[in-house]
Amino acid sequence: MSDQPLRLLILGAHPDDAEYHAGGLAKAYRDLGGVVKIVALTDGSAGHFQRPSAMLGPMRREEAAAAGRVIGATYETWDIPDGQLMPTLEVRQRVIREIRSFAPDLVLTHRTCDYHPDHRAVGQLVQDASYLVTVPNVLREVPALRKDPVVAYMADTFSKPCRMVPDAVLDATGRLDTIVAMLACHRSQVFEWLPYEEGVLGEVPADDAEKLVWLRGWYLKHARRRADWFRRELIAAFGPQRGAEIEAAEVYEISEYASRPKGDQRQRLFPTAKCLEG
Repeated sequence: MSDQPLRLLILGAHPDDAEYHAGGLAKAYRDLGGVVKIVALTDGSAGHFQRPSAMLGPMRREEAAAAGRVIGATYETWDIPDGQLMPTLEVRQRVIREIRSFAPDLVLTHRTCDYHPDHRAVGQLVQDASYLVTVPNVLREVPALRKDPVVAYMADTFSKPCRMVPDAVLDATGRLDTIVAMLACHRSQVFEWLPYEEGVLGEVPADDAEKLVWLRGWYLKHARRRADWFRRELIAAFGPQRGAEIEAAEVYEISEYASRPKGDQRQRLFPTAKCLEG
């Protein structure tokens, strides 16, 4: 493989999806000198119980940019309304342009098995774009890639129609501070909307320092649930003792619709993770 810095592109549905699901891997890339770009395909303007969309959209764009600065990543928020993303030809072409222009080694996105229609739409868009990024007669104004990047799905805990099958598992415990710092930039979400949805808004402290402590606990609660869902794979990768103790894990499944990494390439694309053999 090339000695050039690795390039990671995360295509999420909303601002904060990337941090929640893949903040640890994004930090690993940056620690190794890699280039990271995060794209939220929607503006996040639906995610609140009080703030109107016209106010929330610009706010979330600023929050996302701040989260990117925590690790030195570019964070781009598209103008598609939150809750209205569809896998149309127009948006597929936009995704193709993005992948070709950035030329990533690895693309992360959502699976098409997900509770949120925007998440499912992004997964479908990336799947539909995967082969076409190499076809010169598709969008001739943007040079085609000679080879598909590797595409991998970020973790979810849905089982129907099919459960996620991990190819790489990462212990994110050592990067909790960074993940929490990135999430904390999304103030309208982690301190307002998500606690409101979960019925714990009254538990969020007023003091900023105490907010960070609360957010760390909130994230760990959700991270433990994810780790427990994949506990069998964590034990297989890290051994019985460590695998049973991991609280914050990131899990990735390699897409069948793009390049399939071979040999050492898989480990290079998932630095500090443990790769599982299928």
